[in-house]
Amino acid sequence: MFVFNILLWCSSFIFLLYFFSQDNTPFKIDYVYTGSFIATIIAPVCFNLYVLIPRFLKKEKYVLFGFFFLLNLLLFTQLNTWFFSSLIDYVFPDYYFISYHSNSKIFFIFSVFLVATTLIKISEDWVYLNQIENRALKLENQQIQSQLSSLKAQINPHFLFNSLNVLYSLSLQDKEETSNAIVQLSDILRYVLYDSNTEKITLKKELTLIHNYLDFQKFRHHDTATIQFDNEVDDDGFKIYPMLLLPLIENSFKHGVKGDTEQTFITINMTKTAKEFHFYIENNLSDSTKKQDEKHVGLGLKNIQQNLDLIYPNKHSFAITKTATTFAVSLKIEIDEH
Repeated sequence: MFVFNILLWCSSFIFLLYFFSQDNTPFKIDYVYTGSFIATIIAPVCFNLYVLIPRFLKKEKYVLFGFFFLLNLLLFTQLNTWFFSSLIDYVFPDYYFISYHSNSKIFFIFSVFLVATTLIKISEDWVYLNQIENRALKLENQQIQSQLSSLKAQINPHFLFNSLNVLYSLSLQDKEETSNAIVQLSDILRYVLYDSNTEKITLKKELTLIHNYLDFQKFRHHDTATIQFDNEVDDDGFKIYPMLLLPLIENSFKHGVKGDTEQTFITINMTKTAKEFHFYIENNLSDSTKKQDEKHVGLGLKNIQQNLDLIYPNKHSFAITKTATTFAVSLKIEIDEH
């Protein structure tokens, strides 16, 4: 505030000095007159900056601000017209001042100062608020990234644990498919470790991941489960946030495809149109899952919901449908055409 006022009144003094001296080289009397004249402007300007603007303009009381702004302008302009000439002669008796400024000219000068300083103050406040908003957005983005990283950290170890169980099961049976499964796992882990660290990933890579994961799981389950994956994607270059879909598929294998249930199945449908991305997955409920307490299941689903709230706020729907024998999840993401 101090620096603002110093710059304001110094620049005002220079402007009025050359305005009053009419482009001639100013004399000492011009400096005295200009300084005295500015002293009469300081009061209405400060009253406008530090009383009227905070109390009325910033609180969107525009009518009251306009009324008091005009009253402030008229009052101090009139006071200058009435008393300035006699007061300056009284304060500086050794100088002989001649004022050639009409009442309308004085009103114009006061008007310019009040309007100009109002605009400067508004601009200063806008810059300040914009800086605060940018810092807040930067902090919010850092917090979001931190939360997303934390949620990913909860997903990745869970996925790795399940994958190692698949390899362990194949190795115990000494099957030839073990080497192929290791290759599949390496491709999946490459996605999890590297591709998932990017902000968004294309549907093409996501489709490759899903196919690799389903083929990998088939090494374990073979013909014990019916696994169907259909997709209709009009643009595989469309990007979504990574690690949103894989946990849903993991969840279906974890709670649906188990040895304690016959005729297990997983059905997956993915569609992408100009306006919407839709991922739907449905699986049977195993007997053991039916008996589990709901409080102890669904951590992955909660993670996904938290992810969606952070990265697609108000632009997604996440619906869970559960019956006595099936469990389904429908994920829809609105696509911004712009």
